[in-house]
Amino acid sequence: MRDLPIIDAHHHFWAPTRNDHPWLNPSHAPIPFRYGDYSAMCGKDFLPPDYDALTSHHRIVASVTMEGEWNPDDPTGESRWMADLAARTGRPAGHVAQAWLDRADVAQVLEEQAALPLVKGVRHKPRATRGPGTGEKGSMSEPTWREGYARLAPLGLHFELQTPWWHLGEAADLISAFPDTMLVLNHTGLPSDRSPEGLAGWRAAMRRLAEAPQARVKISGLGLAGRPWRIEENIGIIRDTIEIFGVARCMFASNFPVDGLCGSFETIFDGFRQSVADLPWNDQLALFHDNAIRTYRLDIPLAAGADA
Repeated sequence: MRDLPIIDAHHHFWAPTRNDHPWLNPSHAPIPFRYGDYSAMCGKDFLPPDYDALTSHHRIVASVTMEGEWNPDDPTGESRWMADLAARTGRPAGHVAQAWLDRADVAQVLEEQAALPLVKGVRHKPRATRGPGTGEKGSMSEPTWREGYARLAPLGLHFELQTPWWHLGEAADLISAFPDTMLVLNHTGLPSDRSPEGLAGWRAAMRRLAEAPQARVKISGLGLAGRPWRIEENIGIIRDTIEIFGVARCMFASNFPVDGLCGSFETIFDGFRQSVADLPWNDQLALFHDNAIRTYRLDIPLAAGADA
């Protein structure tokens, strides 16, 4: 394969041995988790040297970290720690911060997050249902939640959405109401149901969201509980996502160390590369590198040229 520069658009750094990530504390009761047992991550730091050791098979140019469920009593604490980490190690190049959009202190929290140059956007996982349903407290349709969302664009922040695919219609309505805010869908819309019916529902929901030009998607988080990551089970999801959103609005990301529960970095990124190996080289550069630069406003030269 040709030497491909990569910007990992979604992974975590954390240090539960010294910082407050309640869910990663071995003494904390396990939370419901889509990959099942996650005890292998609990109480273990994951820092730039750990990341670099796992990614040596690929040329990682830069990376973007995602909030890791830091104690919500201190929502800006993780961002300040991440900024210090970046100053000392050069990683990450950007960060997506924690923000609870329906909290009473959301205005102050967002202003504090936006004041940190490393912070490019925020994530708040809205309340999800086991099936279609809207308007509940904590959902994207709830008025207080939307009032918080309305504060993002004036502060230069975008929104990162992690929610099951059956809520993507709600996300499309959100974009319509707030068209100045870019929305980045995490983990490919969580297509965990791989039955024909489940995949049909996922595709329809992804097409609905893709109608909004403000929507982007990160191809990541494709693991299945209790099963190793296999390209045969994921290539269809990858290619469908690119077909639905187009090359210019998709990015590949590792979601490490979380997806390390499903496969090695080498397995997952080799699978990503194999899945798009037939695409034009500039398309591959966009998917693995340039689109992340544009989405996260990184001060890094484009690999395929500004007009690619």
